Amino acid sequence: MSVALIDYGAGNLHSVHNALKAAGAQGLAITADPDAVAKADRIVLPGVGAFGACAAGLRGIDGMIEALEARVLREAAPFLGVCVGMQLMATTGEELGSHAGLGWIPGTVRHLPPAPGVRVPHMGWNDVIPAAEHPLIEVGEAYFLHSFAFEGDSVLATTQHGGQVTAAIGRDNLAGVQFHPEKSQRYGIALLERFLAWRP
Repeated sequence: MSVALIDYGAGNLHSVHNALKAAGAQGLAITADPDAVAKADRIVLPGVGAFGACAAGLRGIDGMIEALEARVLREAAPFLGVCVGMQLMATTGEELGSHAGLGWIPGTVRHLPPAPGVRVPHMGWNDVIPAAEHPLIEVGEAYFLHSFAFEGDSVLATTQHGGQVTAAIGRDNLAGVQFHPEKSQRYGIALLERFLAWRP
């Protein structure tokens, strides 16, 4: 089984790579090659930084969006977005202006609203509370680090940070998590194990 971890200049690639290896990933490759993505059995899109810069980085790789749409949307390869990689699944991101996402799941990524006694960025361990049954998402604690959050359809899990905040989204063969599995110790590795075994 081949796993493509997409390198578009916007991910904490090595820690995600190490976590996937710890979860038992075989045939794992960090790649910016659309042809490799088009042939991969599973695809992981990491991401840290600003939404617009990440979207531009992904679109800056000639043929990458087309390869992703072909392999993920049309051929239904299992896909996991992590942090900003999850946010890019949305229609639009509002960080430093309005930026188009992949548009795979209807929604907008907006700044976390200020609230008394609540710090932004949201940083640290929080409960993951499933909103719907899903083979990848279980109750537990995960590590979050973000200032923007998804609002829209297909929410799989939430957490609490001055109110309800999206922790995971997904539909069909698509899944995304706002938290960092690679920093979430056993909970995160177990999620990656489930992703590697997932047959959507």
